[in-house]
Amino acid sequence: MTGNTFEVRVNGPVGTIILNRPDQRNALTQIMLADLTQALDDFYLEKRVRAIVITGKGNSFCAGMDAREISGRFHLPNATELWGETSSAYRELITRMLEITKPIIASVNGPAVAGGAGLVLASDIVIASHDASFGLPDPRRGLVAGIVTPLAAFRLGAGAAARLALTGSLFSADEARQMGVYHELVDHDQLWVRATEIGTACAAGAPEAIQLTKRLISETVGEQLGAQLSAGAVASATALTTGAAREGIAAFLEKRPPEWK
Repeated sequence: MTGNTFEVRVNGPVGTIILNRPDQRNALTQIMLADLTQALDDFYLEKRVRAIVITGKGNSFCAGMDAREISGRFHLPNATELWGETSSAYRELITRMLEITKPIIASVNGPAVAGGAGLVLASDIVIASHDASFGLPDPRRGLVAGIVTPLAAFRLGAGAAARLALTGSLFSADEARQMGVYHELVDHDQLWVRATEIGTACAAGAPEAIQLTKRLISETVGEQLGAQLSAGAVASATALTTGAAREGIAAFLEKRPPEWK
């Protein structure tokens, strides 16, 4: 199946979701958040799909939320309500990735930043190309990575999460692997093959055993994560109401340094 902003394919026991906005670095719009959540649910209900791969088309994995869509909302009278809806929709997408009891493999074909970094961290297994950088540049745009930061702490530890969320730095694929973000680096043209191999390996296990294992990870090790993601969604939405966010997004779109007050 092919949509305007993503493609869905099934190859044996592996279902693949391909973000399909390469000219916008596969940035996420409000509509895409709901559509991707639905695509995940569809694969969850499809018996022949035993593992799910998420990747991007072109040279980027995902640049996070669409900055132009954000910018267009600042002057709307219901902007605050829209920020809350967007943060809630993104939290729902991340939560579904954690809850779905089929393995999710991120096949990171290029930079994964901000909300795109969250898609990586919500995946169970991550492979990446050697040019797949990673980071949370949110503070440099006047924003707060409220949902991705607790997710990073869950996957990588509090120290790594602080380093990502406070510096806003972009880390190379090798650095991201050292941090534990990327589990394996492969050549770009081998990403699809390797992702399919990993998905097929997961499908070789008993479905009930795989489901119980993922539930164990999400419901015990990540027992407090749900509440943290909800609190993070509030922080993200609140940050969008500030003048710093307006200046940060404008500076990003105008390709200039922000002028913080």
